[in-house]
Amino acid sequence: MDISYINMVLGVFLLALPLYVFYRFQTPLIRSSAIAAVRMVVQMALIGVYLQYLFLWNNPWINILWVVAMVAVASFTALRRTHLQWRTALLPTAAGFFASSMVVGLYFLFVVLRLHNPFDSRYFIPIMGILMGNMLSVAVIALTNYYDSLQREQQLYYYLLGNGATHLEAITPFLRQALEKAFAPCIANMAVMGIVSLPGTMTGQILGGSAPGIAIKYQIMIIIITFSASMVSLAITLYLADRRSFDINGRIRNIRNKG
Repeated sequence: MDISYINMVLGVFLLALPLYVFYRFQTPLIRSSAIAAVRMVVQMALIGVYLQYLFLWNNPWINILWVVAMVAVASFTALRRTHLQWRTALLPTAAGFFASSMVVGLYFLFVVLRLHNPFDSRYFIPIMGILMGNMLSVAVIALTNYYDSLQREQQLYYYLLGNGATHLEAITPFLRQALEKAFAPCIANMAVMGIVSLPGTMTGQILGGSAPGIAIKYQIMIIIITFSASMVSLAITLYLADRRSFDINGRIRNIRNKG
């Protein structure tokens, strides 16, 4: 079932409910919410136009170039939110996003779905977009917690080194905390999937006419590949960023932007 533009306008009126609550309690979120909503509509409209041409061309190289563009945007977004210096984390973050999305995404498309052409725009672009969004969320939480705790508890890090710990052993407590913070929400959502909440992908497929059984199979695999890709991406990013975060003697470098 399609949604007419008039009905979409009627749906947008629902935003009046949260905006009224923000206004009623005098929160500073009204302007940011309105701007975010307008940006979302404009960006989604532009994406709709882009996707029409991507699907029409259905060229593997153009599709990969589109993924590179998504990686660039996601990487800059991650660095802006974590306040990490570009020279420290830009290339590691981009490498993590690109390598993980391509490996996990192509595995799903080629091995699980058995597509003859895994670069088919109809499948390749949506899957890469789903993976990128989830990897970005996990990366922001994990990197923020890892570097915050590392700088806040430098004495623990140097204490462990001074007592004979290897570099990996010394940073393990900080890695553990970052992993717990980043993946705890993912695990909690996974545990109640289908009982407390119906995921957006499955709901969209059902509303689009797919059988519930097929929609459920796709949703299970989407959860698995996003969870796995997020872990692979984060591991690559942290591994590559490690060399830029410590000097040759193991001392922590200045890795955060001022302010």
